[in-house]
Amino acid sequence: MVSRRSFIKKAALAGAAAVLGPSVLRAEEAENRLLGEGMPHGQVPVEETGQKSHLIVKKNNGLRITGTFLDEISHDIPHQNWGEREWDQDFQYMKAIGIDTVIVIRSGYRKFITYPSPYLIKKRGCYMPSVDLIDMYLRLADKYNMKFYFGLYDSGHYWDTGDMSWETEDNKYVIDEVWKTYGHHKSFKGWYISTEISRQTKGAIETFHAMGRQCKDVSGGLPVFISPWIDGKKAVEGTGSLTKEQAVSVQQHEREWNEIFDGIHDVVDACAFQDGHIDYDELDAFFSVNKKLADRYGMQCWTNAETFDRDMPIRFLPIKFDKLRLKLEAAKRCHYDKAITFEFSHFMSPQSAYVQAHHLYERYKEYFF
Repeated sequence: MVSRRSFIKKAALAGAAAVLGPSVLRAEEAENRLLGEGMPHGQVPVEETGQKSHLIVKKNNGLRITGTFLDEISHDIPHQNWGEREWDQDFQYMKAIGIDTVIVIRSGYRKFITYPSPYLIKKRGCYMPSVDLIDMYLRLADKYNMKFYFGLYDSGHYWDTGDMSWETEDNKYVIDEVWKTYGHHKSFKGWYISTEISRQTKGAIETFHAMGRQCKDVSGGLPVFISPWIDGKKAVEGTGSLTKEQAVSVQQHEREWNEIFDGIHDVVDACAFQDGHIDYDELDAFFSVNKKLADRYGMQCWTNAETFDRDMPIRFLPIKFDKLRLKLEAAKRCHYDKAITFEFSHFMSPQSAYVQAHHLYERYKEYFF
C-alpha cells in the first residue's frame, strides 16, 4: 500500500520531472536509498560506489564459518523480538555466505522454552511460548536446504548447584517428545548437548554419555556435538574483570579433555570448543591440542568462533573483524573440520540490532569472497 506521503511526493515529482528533466528523478532515487524505501525488509541502505577495503593480508586464508547457533532462548544477550519474516530474511543472509548448519543453542532455559513441551510445562511449570520456534526453524531449514541441530533443555539447576542430574532427567522426556514431534523434517540432522563445561566437572562424563546415547538411540544414530569452553585467562564470567591470573595450562587442558573424550567419544561425534576465552597468541597451542585429541578418539574438531568481543567492558558487542580473522586463520592452520559461530543473528547479521554487526558481515565478505 502506498502511503499518503509517498503518493503526494511521487505526484509532485512527476510534474516537476516534465519541466526539470531526469535530475529530479535521480534526486528521488537518492532519497529513497537514504530512507531505505523500496529495499528488502531489514536491509541497511548503502550508497553503491563499488568501493572496498584495501586488504594488506592474504584473502580467504581462514576457515569459513558454515554453521551458527540460534540464540532465541538467551542467557545474557538481549532479544531482538523477530517474527518469521525477520528469521526468513536472516536465513537468506546466512545462506549467502555459505552457512549450511543452524543449531538451536538450547530448547529452553529455566522456564522459558522454544516449543510447547507438554512435559516441561506440566512438570517444570515452564511458560507457554507464543510461537513454536522449533517448528519455524525446521521449516526454514527445510526451505533453504540447511542442516538443523536441536539443542537440549537447560534447567539452570546445574548452574545453581553444580549437580548435573536434573539435566539428564529432564532431557529424557525432551529428547523423546521432540523426536516424535519434529523428527520427520528432512533438515533435522543432529543434536547439541547444551550443557557447557570447561574442566573435569563432577558427573560430566556420565551426563554427556547418557544424553548422547539417548539422542542417538531415538534418531537412528544422528550425530551429537558439544561446545565447551577453555578455562583460559578470559573465562571470567561473574567476576567483573576482563582477565584472570589462574588460567588452565595447555598441558592440563590436554590431560583433562583426554579423559573426557575417552569417556564420551562413542556417543559424541564432534566437539566445538569456544575460542574466546584464550588470548590470540595462544590459539595455535590450544587448537593443536584440541585437534590432536579429536583425531585420537575419532571425533570431528570444530571451532565455535565467537563473533562477540570478550575484550570489551560492555557485555556483549560484535567483535572487531581482525580478531575474528585471527581465530579463523588459526583454525585453518590447525586443520579443523568446521567453523560454527555464536552467533550470526546478533553479531554478524545485516539486520542485527547492532550496527557493528552489519559492518562485520561486509568485512567478512570482503575477506572471504
